[in-house]
Amino acid sequence: MAQEQAAEVPVRRRGPADLWALLSYAALSLLVMSQLWRDPNGRVLAGNKDDHNVFLFMLAHGERVVFHGDNPFYSGRLNVPDGVNMMANTSVLVMSLPLAPVSHFLGVGFSVALLLTLGLAGTAAAWYHVLSRHLVTSRVAAWIGGLWCGFAPTMISHANGHVNFVSLYVVPFIVWQVLRLREPGRAVRGGVILGLLIVVQVFINEEALLFAALALGVFVVAYGLMSWTGAKREAPHLLKGLGVAALVSGSLLAYPLWYQFFAPGNYHGQPFEPDMYATDLASLGFFARQSLAGYAALTREMSVSATEDNTFFGPIGLVMIIVSVVVLWRSVAARAAAISALVLLIVSMGPELVFFGHRTGIPLPFALISHVPIIDLVSVTRFAMVPATIAGVLLALATDRARTFEVGKRRLFRVGLVLALVPLFPKPVPVLPGDPMPPFLTQGIWKQYVTGDRTLVTVPLPEVTTGRTGMRWATLSHLDYPTPRGYFMGPVNPPTDNTGSWNAPRRFTSDLLYRVREYGIRPQLTATDRARITADLIFWRAAVVILVPDSRNGDDLLATLTDALGPPQTIGGVEAWDVRYLSVPSNE
Repeated sequence: MAQEQAAEVPVRRRGPADLWALLSYAALSLLVMSQLWRDPNGRVLAGNKDDHNVFLFMLAHGERVVFHGDNPFYSGRLNVPDGVNMMANTSVLVMSLPLAPVSHFLGVGFSVALLLTLGLAGTAAAWYHVLSRHLVTSRVAAWIGGLWCGFAPTMISHANGHVNFVSLYVVPFIVWQVLRLREPGRAVRGGVILGLLIVVQVFINEEALLFAALALGVFVVAYGLMSWTGAKREAPHLLKGLGVAALVSGSLLAYPLWYQFFAPGNYHGQPFEPDMYATDLASLGFFARQSLAGYAALTREMSVSATEDNTFFGPIGLVMIIVSVVVLWRSVAARAAAISALVLLIVSMGPELVFFGHRTGIPLPFALISHVPIIDLVSVTRFAMVPATIAGVLLALATDRARTFEVGKRRLFRVGLVLALVPLFPKPVPVLPGDPMPPFLTQGIWKQYVTGDRTLVTVPLPEVTTGRTGMRWATLSHLDYPTPRGYFMGPVNPPTDNTGSWNAPRRFTSDLLYRVREYGIRPQLTATDRARITADLIFWRAAVVILVPDSRNGDDLLATLTDALGPPQTIGGVEAWDVRYLSVPSNE
């Protein structure tokens, strides 16, 4: 990060303190995920059941790539017949492919729990490594920095279902490699290493890579303006290294990125306005719902969801971050890092300042860039993950610097750290029991119906929020049977409208069954309605339709399906309609 800091830290051998640091991170990570580990394939994360489903799908896809030879960039097992552009989704291929044997033999739920646990501990360990090897002399200071970066409220919040956002262990090495490129003689070697790290990060989480790039860009500009002479001397080395990194990563990512942005299933923008998910200014000084001192009812007033508590430093935590900036003010690098954090924090607040859940009418700079390509793909509040991480680095640097304080000030600083960190201690993420899979699936009865390229249709249809069970059952079955619709990112109504959507394009039957499930309305079907339902089943290549037991307004769903398809047969614990008589077009 800074030449002045790196020069003070000699490279030291690893010792028992380092091992204890890593073990403490592992133990804390296991504590956070302990409720899920009790039954990883039978429980769902209560804070974000939908995104838990998404990553079950991603792990199931990785298993199919390895064990069935499926295309890593495309899945035809969900959203039949169109499929899903996996590069346009967070497919975490760099993790799902190596874990394919685990997913195959122990279940995709086990793999998701493992990745969440390793993500938290691994991110903390990565920052500890960079800090202890390059930036601070105190192992305690490095441990505090790693602890904050790996287990800050934003990380615990995302552990409610976002495998990609807790797996940030590559980011510290990307940051350090970029900053080392200013050293003479590192352009080629450092550029190649950086390029390879970028490739790995793309297949974990592109959003985090974008955040890191923006934060580094602001840092470099701020550093250059405050230390112009040194910046001019170092700029040629940095630019050469970045050029090498761009060449290496661009060459390796050319086809995957083409597939993401131009292959079928690509989209642009998000299915919401940028001010819908923005950071609340008041959240800086309060506690997240998963912190020891958190109070969920209060947190909800300042947070968009349980997986987006991206600030929530607590009152003493916020004070200690500010104190750390003051302590480090003479360091140009620390000031540049603080400026980078402040800029990204303001960006995370969206186009209009929100305070304690209320719009203030005060415009913010993000309104000027909200529709810039790539930026328009980001959930705005997640930009706050950058200042949350930089806060951890500044706390570590300030803790290291505090060792030189006189006794009274040193003691006061340490008391402040304790008062800041203890209330933020994470609570285990909550879980709920998932709907058990019926014998129709577990005993393989479905195989008597679903053959060739035909599909199994669960009702409620697999959708975001309303059809979690059907999608979860498909993923726990390793996607052995294809199914229509699902929760994923794709175009809302191609080819006329490629705006991003969380659902497959609307159809008559999906809208009809949604209304029945949500409102308990039993429609009086006409012959035209039945014909449209039949057409949708043919479009979805349906072989059998099953009703998820104990569904919301299940009696109304049963009555509607019976009206449309005739009486069901009860088999394997479900009501099923055999529709193999429908003639579907060839898939060739």
